[in-house]
Amino acid sequence: MGKTVLVVDDDPTQRRLIQAILEREGYAVVHAENGGEAIDRLTKGGSADVVLLDLIMPGGPSGLETLAELRTAGITTPVIVLTANGGIETVVKAMQAGAQDFFVKPVGPERLLIGVRNALQMTQLTAEIGRLKKRATGRTSFDDIVGDSAPMRMVKALGARAAKSSIPVLITGESGVGKEVIARALHGASPRSGKPFVAVNCGALPANLVESILFGHEKGAFTGAHEKHAGKFVEANGGTLFLDEIGELPLDIQVKLLRALQEGEVDPVGGKRPVKVDVRIISATNRDPAQQVKEGAFREDLFYRLNVFPIEAPALRERREDIPALIDHFITRFNIEEGKRIVGCSPETMALLQAYDWPGNVRQLENTIYRALVLADSPMLQPHDFPAISGVAAPLETTPTAAQFADAPDGEVALAEAQQSSQSAALDSPIRITDERGHVRTLEDIERDLIQHAIEVYSGHMSEIARRLGIGRSTLYRKVREQGLEDHIKEAG
Repeated sequence: MGKTVLVVDDDPTQRRLIQAILEREGYAVVHAENGGEAIDRLTKGGSADVVLLDLIMPGGPSGLETLAELRTAGITTPVIVLTANGGIETVVKAMQAGAQDFFVKPVGPERLLIGVRNALQMTQLTAEIGRLKKRATGRTSFDDIVGDSAPMRMVKALGARAAKSSIPVLITGESGVGKEVIARALHGASPRSGKPFVAVNCGALPANLVESILFGHEKGAFTGAHEKHAGKFVEANGGTLFLDEIGELPLDIQVKLLRALQEGEVDPVGGKRPVKVDVRIISATNRDPAQQVKEGAFREDLFYRLNVFPIEAPALRERREDIPALIDHFITRFNIEEGKRIVGCSPETMALLQAYDWPGNVRQLENTIYRALVLADSPMLQPHDFPAISGVAAPLETTPTAAQFADAPDGEVALAEAQQSSQSAALDSPIRITDERGHVRTLEDIERDLIQHAIEVYSGHMSEIARRLGIGRSTLYRKVREQGLEDHIKEAG
């Protein structure tokens, strides 16, 4: 999902110039002619990820007044101010009012792009730090769960109600749907937030150590028990114990688990007396527990004890409208972890990812985005960054983008572009300007050859072709239809 930049400037020429630079890098651009319009947009539901704000705007609040009013209204969107006066006093006032950066007009493309990327990265870092703090302190809430589809709104509504009490919750759903995320939100929205949240994957516990890991043991209780171990129940005392894949527990352990839930106490292996515990139980499974009961693989009494408040987590294919927000969330996280600056997905890529069924659900989407982001060499993720889904291979030769040259001196940029041009010229067959008799060919024929050549070079990737040819995608699609080149796109893809 591309980031949106709000350009606030009374000069339409300046707005168009800035828009052209940003759109080439995949940003969405919206405009405001004055400070009042910008304030209305941002305080009345309009969104923007970065604001470029001119300081001198006649006929309304100045840039500094606009910035101050936005901050007073609680708008934390990063603001970069534009000024024709680069004096130190102006800069100090802007920073004191809450600006993150400033540009002196006229601003160069490289400086503009670097400033916008830095502002976005700072926002992402702040959000990620906040997320990690919440997770570390057990205060993750349902507001932190990504997704606003109808199935997820139902999950959040049910979870918010269950969180207010200590009622046992059983979360069901396919593998990878995010059952632990829901469990953490239940804990964070409950009166036990801030207390321990202990997660146990019951399917990964060694069969001979399950009892010891869950309920603890005394020193010398069995061979290898060289010291006392409290166990997960005691570790979670006062907080929440999340038993993931509960259906994998052996039947004999299910009996002891049932007693622990009913009596509020556990019997450590080798212990002389039970230990009282105050634990809220949340369990989860990707199986059908009712069917397991019928098959004798799960105790019926334990099932009824755990299934007091069931919540079903939807598969990702059942909430496709959440995919753009999830992708944006993962790109933000991995940008920070990997030091990348990916802006988002191209429209074709987003359509491709939303149409895919995702058998591995959110976990598969997360890992797929991670791989694509690590390997991507352009600001926008393209279909060829997802070859297993799109079936499109990356172009053999890629042209350097403005993002790659943003920090390079002008001389190095020119040299790299010249080298790239030379390589391309050596590899490409020339497009003829004259016919067999030496006459100049028609512009239509030359244009057709050029578009066909671009389709082959860029493997039918229409956004990249349009950008390289300097035309809009709608214009490109129209010309492809007019020239009868649809089959070439299929062959190139």
